Amino acid sequence: MLFSRRLPRLVASTLHLLPLLRQQQHQAVAFTTLNIVAANPLTCPASPPLASTFPSSRPTTKPRQACAMSSSAAAATGAAEPTLAASVPAAEASMCAATNKSNEKEEETNKLPPLSAAEFKVYNRMAEHMDLFHAHFRQSWNLLWSAATGGKRPAGMSPRAFLAEGLQFLHYLTVHHNIEEQHIFPVLARKMPEFKAGRGNGAAELLRQHRQIHAGMDGLEAYLTACQSGEADLEMRVLKTKMESWADVLWTHLDHEVKTLGAENMRKYWTPDEMRRLPM
Repeated sequence: MLFSRRLPRLVASTLHLLPLLRQQQHQAVAFTTLNIVAANPLTCPASPPLASTFPSSRPTTKPRQACAMSSSAAAATGAAEPTLAASVPAAEASMCAATNKSNEKEEETNKLPPLSAAEFKVYNRMAEHMDLFHAHFRQSWNLLWSAATGGKRPAGMSPRAFLAEGLQFLHYLTVHHNIEEQHIFPVLARKMPEFKAGRGNGAAELLRQHRQIHAGMDGLEAYLTACQSGEADLEMRVLKTKMESWADVLWTHLDHEVKTLGAENMRKYWTPDEMRRLPM
């Protein structure tokens, strides 16, 4: 008897909940469709338009994962959805194109066959010669730098000899760079952008490094010359300040230049016969 009295109320409650259940069912279908689109960003299901009960907040996705909605779906939601092409900015597309070109160049280099020992010797000739010159510059720099940081000259070296060593180092480095820029780099620049001349930032990095190095050399040369003439006293702490401003760029340049002239880079631009005729 008690159950029969409650039965009409249960039926009425169930009928009252039916619209809400239908709404939740529509939402479940909408979210299922969204998951399919997210999992397959390059294809849009040809399903009926999403129900108007679709949530207004969109999931956060990257532009390349976005998928264009059909016009009927856009009309159903009341919002214009961007297409895949419109969602990718032009700047990003340009950057991707540049990256692809770089990757293609790298892949092209990786496809080159290994060099034989004889071929490597031919292609690495300029790097080996350059490294011999650079070894001398490193040795001279280390002598001056050890004195500057240690607070005293090398044992058995007089102030006059020490100053002469420093000025000779600067003179040889200047001559070395002049020969490179007048006789070697212009020939290499015919095929290699790494040696391209120009003004300011228009020049290749190796030549810009030359400018930075010589700015530091000028200060050191003026100080050593003043010490040699007696206009200034030789103080190791002052010597250190005159050297440390261009220490990094000098050592970076010495390594960078040799690597650029190395066999694996030179083979991209020159034949073995051309390598034998290059000046060094």
